[in-house]
Amino acid sequence: IVTKDDVEKSLKAKWQYVKDKEQLLKDLRSQIEETGQRLSVRQGERDYWLEYKNVGSKTQANKIMNLEKDIKEVKDDLHRATEYYRNALKSVKEENDRLLERHMKLSKEQAPENAVRYLDKNSRREIEENEWLKEEVKIYQKEVSDLKASIQLLEEENIGLVTKLIDSKLQNLRV
Repeated sequence: IVTKDDVEKSLKAKWQYVKDKEQLLKDLRSQIEETGQRLSVRQGERDYWLEYKNVGSKTQANKIMNLEKDIKEVKDDLHRATEYYRNALKSVKEENDRLLERHMKLSKEQAPENAVRYLDKNSRREIEENEWLKEEVKIYQKEVSDLKASIQLLEEENIGLVTKLIDSKLQNLRV
């Protein structure tokens, strides 16, 4: 039996886990923003060097190509990091949903037990009697169902016998 303290401890642990994951996501967003700023700086450099290249400087062509490679790498890194963090966020949300659902299910299961504990003796006895009556109703319903099935069989048998009787009387009348 899980106690209220266990449930509260479990909730606190889960909430702490969620807070930790949210902090991680916050840090990751900050890193993504920094990477975006670096990308912006690199693009500015690339634009500058492209303009310089168009003026006719061939000596800086390698540097421009390297910067373009760097920009492509930064973009690829940003894309991979974004995908990774998106997937991490999705899995954290799914885990949180699963934990919350499990906790809600556990709370729903424990709610009647907790409610019964705080009731007086008469109310508890009424609940126990109600449970007993529910069981008795199930038993009687099964008996009624069995009797209905037996009646159905007997009626079918009677109909068959009456049909045979009528057929035999009709044959006796023909003879």
